[in-house]
Amino acid sequence: MSDTAAGAEPVPITLGVVRETLEGEARVAITPAVLSGLVRAGLNVMVESGAGQRAGFSDQAYAEKGATITSRVDALGADILAAVRVLAGNPASPDLDHLRGGQIVIGMAAPLAAPEVAAAIAAKGVRLFALELVPRTSRAQAMDVLSSQAVVAGYKAVLLAAEASPKLFPLMTTAAGTIPPARVFVMGAGVAGLSAIATARRLGAVVEAYDVRGAVKEEVQSLGARFVEVPLETGQEGGSGAYAAELSEDTLRKQRELMAKTVAGSDVVITTAQVQGRQAPILLTTELVEGMAPGSVVIDLAAEQGGNCQLTKAGRAIDHGGVIIIGPVNIAASAPHDASLMYAKNVANMLGLLVKDKAITVDLDDDIIRESLVSDHGAVIHPRVLQAMGAPLPTPPTPDTKETAS
Repeated sequence: MSDTAAGAEPVPITLGVVRETLEGEARVAITPAVLSGLVRAGLNVMVESGAGQRAGFSDQAYAEKGATITSRVDALGADILAAVRVLAGNPASPDLDHLRGGQIVIGMAAPLAAPEVAAAIAAKGVRLFALELVPRTSRAQAMDVLSSQAVVAGYKAVLLAAEASPKLFPLMTTAAGTIPPARVFVMGAGVAGLSAIATARRLGAVVEAYDVRGAVKEEVQSLGARFVEVPLETGQEGGSGAYAAELSEDTLRKQRELMAKTVAGSDVVITTAQVQGRQAPILLTTELVEGMAPGSVVIDLAAEQGGNCQLTKAGRAIDHGGVIIIGPVNIAASAPHDASLMYAKNVANMLGLLVKDKAITVDLDDDIIRESLVSDHGAVIHPRVLQAMGAPLPTPPTPDTKETAS
């Protein structure tokens, strides 16, 4: 990213792609499908050997699209580093030693839940763009990794439920009699919830769904599910995209009471409610679970944030009175090929904002750039991340908010 001498050809910007080291993480940040566009934009893409293997992308597939297959250390030293899980969520990761000042890192860094990772990267003088913080606007949808990965999570949640349930999902009429369809209740109709609804319907289940955002009722019904009406106090609806607004404990209690009958009559309950950077709300109490019939299944997609079910254990399946409660973690990584294709497209679109005319341009007048930039000039600068760290807010930026490097 050094300046270019007058009359000289611009030095190619390097983009590094490494193999993910977090346990169970099989996705890759860049796939061969997006390489042609990145190369045309002036990027020299350096892929660690084997980076895409677990997602079904060979070194040869990358090389055929113009990437250079290299060592991990060389890829980590690129001008821009693309990752799925930045530093594998570990602020003491050995990869940190290979990062350098002025470098850009793009990926999921959980900056609100684990700000220590952002702090470690900031201390190296690295610019961190956390894709979880991309604003949830129409223009930013193309970079929205939370939504793209939530599609996978909702789909896989239903498959987990179908595997764990002792019942078949579709209505079947056989010579031995009629088998009624399974009843599935989806709590939370954001991206993951809608994906779960659609998948359960495709498998033939009778599906009901609930969300605090009444505006999603039509979306739920368009997928063939019944929307469960739970009246809330004025001002309690809210949230957007993958995350709902945080509700008061009193409202959550009333919500649980009104949904008790629906929960008790369901063969499968899938919970998806999350509040970014905070503990997931408890939607299923022990009492509600004990009201379900033996053989029922709960899939808690908020397990990594503490769980929507009071009994959830992240990464485990437990049996409570015959009800199976599964708390999957990093569920999108269980379908790494297609999850990577979507994630890589999100990253490529983000790179399109940062690399213009074969130069890196960080334009803070762009809300997508501004809202996702966590660290710069050796410090964490994002207000929400600073708040999560308990640190003071930064001084306002100077009027000159655009920086360009070749």
